[in-house]
Amino acid sequence: MNRITDTVKHLLIINVLMFIGTLTIGGGQLFYEWFALYFPKNDAFQPWQIITHMFMHGGFTHLLFNMFALWMFGSPVEQVLGSKKFLFIYISAGLGAVLFQLGYYYFNYVPLYSELISSGLTNDQIIQMLTSNEALVGITDSQLLNLKDAFPIYNASMVGASGCIMGVLAAFGMMNPEAKLMMIFLPIPIKAKYFIPGIILLDVISAISGQSFFSPSNTAYMAHVGGAITGFIIMWYWKKNQFNKNRWDL
Repeated sequence: MNRITDTVKHLLIINVLMFIGTLTIGGGQLFYEWFALYFPKNDAFQPWQIITHMFMHGGFTHLLFNMFALWMFGSPVEQVLGSKKFLFIYISAGLGAVLFQLGYYYFNYVPLYSELISSGLTNDQIIQMLTSNEALVGITDSQLLNLKDAFPIYNASMVGASGCIMGVLAAFGMMNPEAKLMMIFLPIPIKAKYFIPGIILLDVISAISGQSFFSPSNTAYMAHVGGAITGFIIMWYWKKNQFNKNRWDL
């Protein structure tokens, strides 16, 4: 059984405390509105949410699975890398997750917004309809269709440590490529060097197709991809330069 390392233990405590805050402060909504990450075009967005959303969760099951994964993979990674490097990967992967997910949102939102502006709507009209989910009188079917596609992006919120944990999982896989892993819904042991790229591929397919395989349909799939790629790049750099006198000594 894995011994819980210090940094992992502290992260577990912070995530649990943040979840308790979500349940108890402001009737379960106010705390969420403060610290979940909203789409930057939305008035609810605040800069600190880029960090705070990593410690928020949407429900007990969400928290339970993420904290289990943090304990399972985070402790052995911290034991090898030490607390500073482990925390660097953890937070960097969370930021990579933000970059990928928001980039994906913007990739889909900008063309829709441009078409709405080109069709004659003003920015204020677009924001009013996206905020209220009520169409103004006289809009065309084409405008309505674009508004329906833009609405879930504009009003999207992101919570969870999944992006951070995917970075830790990628680090674990690079350190233990022959380790055999299993998913709860697919109890077949698969080597980490195949398992982790497979998970990333499924996330990419899910993001593009909208078809969920093992995660809830509202999962931020590109955040998973961004976290995993960030963790992989950091570990690849460290392994490549582990005998270099100019390596990062965090």
